Amino acid sequence: MIAHLRGKLIFKQPGQAIVEAAGVGYDVTISVPTFTALPSVGAEAALHIHTHVSDDQIALFGFLDSQEKRLFERLITVSGVGPKLAVKMLSGLSPERTVQAIRGQDHAQLTRIPGVGKKLAERLVVELKDKLDDFAVAPVPSSIQGPAAEDVLSALVNLGYQRVAAEKAIAQVVAKDAALGADFDGLFRGALKVIR
Repeated sequence: MIAHLRGKLIFKQPGQAIVEAAGVGYDVTISVPTFTALPSVGAEAALHIHTHVSDDQIALFGFLDSQEKRLFERLITVSGVGPKLAVKMLSGLSPERTVQAIRGQDHAQLTRIPGVGKKLAERLVVELKDKLDDFAVAPVPSSIQGPAAEDVLSALVNLGYQRVAAEKAIAQVVAKDAALGADFDGLFRGALKVIR
């Protein structure tokens, strides 16, 4: 099984990277945070790899952060969560926010992720809330609180913007006009103007 991969990054796009190691190009499925943190094409990249074997294929899932890989491996133990959905979850919410939502039984936060319905959110909480004690969780930035701000952050990350840049843009917009913190459309438009 492949557990770690280091080589030349020959292609990258949201959701996919190809890393050449010893003359072989490995096609790796990646999350949006990993994509945004990867170096430019042609540079050396190192990824923590989860090798997923199913009846019809062997697939590689790569993460720059070992904590993200560990959380991915916990998520796929839940019935109904395959590796592709787990990557989508980690693209919609950071590992810290995912852990906070599961520990805090925040079904609403989890159901904002495309592909996660109410029943699956409940199953995630029931099956994982006591199995995430070994994950350190940083406090959520105060500027990114409330449904509108969290939805805008998720939307910007899903569009391919870096999470840190998106959080800063949202914070700037809210600092100028606090009322926009509860207005998805206004906050989204304002954040797009700042981030570009």
